[in-house]
Amino acid sequence: MKKILMLTTGGTIASVASEEGLTPLGSDEILRHLGESAGAFDLTVRELYTLDSTNIQPEEWKVIATEIFAGFSDYDGIVVTHGTDTMAYTASMMTFMIENPPVPVVFTGSQVPISEALSDAISNLRCAFAMAAAGRPGIFVAFDRKIILGCRAVKVKTTAFDAFESVNLPYAAVVDAKGLQLNEAVLPAISGPPRLDTDMDSDVFLLKLTPGSNPRIIDFLVDHGYRGIVIEAFGAGGIQFVRRDFVAKLALAEKNGVSVVVVSQCLYESSDLNIYQVGQKALRQGAIEGVDMTTESAVTKLMWILGNTRDPKAVRAFFERSVAGEIQFA
Repeated sequence: MKKILMLTTGGTIASVASEEGLTPLGSDEILRHLGESAGAFDLTVRELYTLDSTNIQPEEWKVIATEIFAGFSDYDGIVVTHGTDTMAYTASMMTFMIENPPVPVVFTGSQVPISEALSDAISNLRCAFAMAAAGRPGIFVAFDRKIILGCRAVKVKTTAFDAFESVNLPYAAVVDAKGLQLNEAVLPAISGPPRLDTDMDSDVFLLKLTPGSNPRIIDFLVDHGYRGIVIEAFGAGGIQFVRRDFVAKLALAEKNGVSVVVVSQCLYESSDLNIYQVGQKALRQGAIEGVDMTTESAVTKLMWILGNTRDPKAVRAFFERSVAGEIQFA
């Protein structure tokens, strides 16, 4: 019987209706409804938080990563229940904070509370347990019978059960009539002993460009101590320089030691700043290409790197190296 540790953090899966809307309760709410889903495993449950995932922030990430790492020596797999709204950010950050996890770490949640008759929670938990017991290390998200590499998961729907997609990478596994079907080409390779590094700098700003965006926002971010900026640019990575000259502001950021990463606003495929003049100008001013990374991975990876170094050359070198499959097209 596989030993599974389940860490609970709150979220819709453990929520009940209140006068203020759905409010997360503790792990007892999940355990009351698990039934036979837990019977196949030697299950230990540890409650970390009872938070809506909107309130899970960098301080909580450090605790979650530390608790996951502490469980490696005693358990065959780890399941983390989490609210869906920021689960992709948390799973991405765990990818960077925890190097070479020796067991599967699987995040899951639900769109409907587990106490409701038509909830998707039990199905998602069963899939998460199956992946956690599969003996294939990595950080994953289990949702709607699909297993997604943690750094590739993106929430794309607000209420539908198929809320998460694996962006720019096939699923790590799917669950069908044949059971858990692993995709060996996607599963991460473990290259050494596990390592925990929870240092990070949360002063990273995500900026989505619009045709009328004012480039003075870069002045504001530099003046207020931000150390990193992730820009969601147009198409393959276009940044405007006519009338509203963002490209010139990239030089200002670089001069002040602020690292700027450029990803595409498009959900799929890769940015390529070399294609157009509007991208090449940004490269010449020091922009770092996010290539095919998700926005969630780009933000969390930059936070994590800046927690380890402020040297711009080192930041660039770290960022351009794929840690666990977050970059495929480079």
